[in-house]
Amino acid sequence: MFRHAGITLLTLLLPALHGQSGKPLRMEILLEKEDHGSSVVMEPGHVFEPGDRLRFRFTPNFSGTLFVMNRGTSGSYTMLFPKQETGTNDRIEAGQSYVLPATDQGWFRIVGPPGHDIVYFVVSTKPQSVPHTPSALPPPVSEKHDPSTLLPRCNDALFRARGECIDTSAGPKAPGDQLPENLTGLKARDLFFIRKDKASVVSSQESLDTPVVYEFHIAHK
Repeated sequence: MFRHAGITLLTLLLPALHGQSGKPLRMEILLEKEDHGSSVVMEPGHVFEPGDRLRFRFTPNFSGTLFVMNRGTSGSYTMLFPKQETGTNDRIEAGQSYVLPATDQGWFRIVGPPGHDIVYFVVSTKPQSVPHTPSALPPPVSEKHDPSTLLPRCNDALFRARGECIDTSAGPKAPGDQLPENLTGLKARDLFFIRKDKASVVSSQESLDTPVVYEFHIAHK
């Protein structure tokens, strides 16, 4: 999992959806790695090393609110956003670019056993004052679940072509069959996951006026 400002965390990121003139609801997501003080855009399936620092940069074409939590490779759940250490403003606006974590330090650090951290993104177009929005969701359960058994694997063909370890099973995807207890009942909806160079695009053709969930898998050694 990630560690930020001495507190165990992982990344987050979510699309809030607000129908706009019948256009598909879209969010472009970039995964960035810190490299000697600069940020470098990485493949969504990049396999990170222990101690690496990363963040998300995303641009939605809709407005809404978001909630994010992580299941680390040890099996423990951690609230990621909104949170004092990562940014407390859970509102996103159409057409604006955001960086997460939204703090001065601005990076998450990779820690924990090798595997796939699972970041759960929950989004809604409803304001905070309305029940059953992302902000109204309960915090993650405190007990641990079974550790991850899915170890990252480099795609040999991509490694030979680029010299970069890429696990093609990582990146954004629809939620699995078993959601965490506090997210049970949320809808996955028919979301579309598209690659655009190194960017990931999550989109929906329908209005999402109730909270929906998707995942972003982070592979690390």
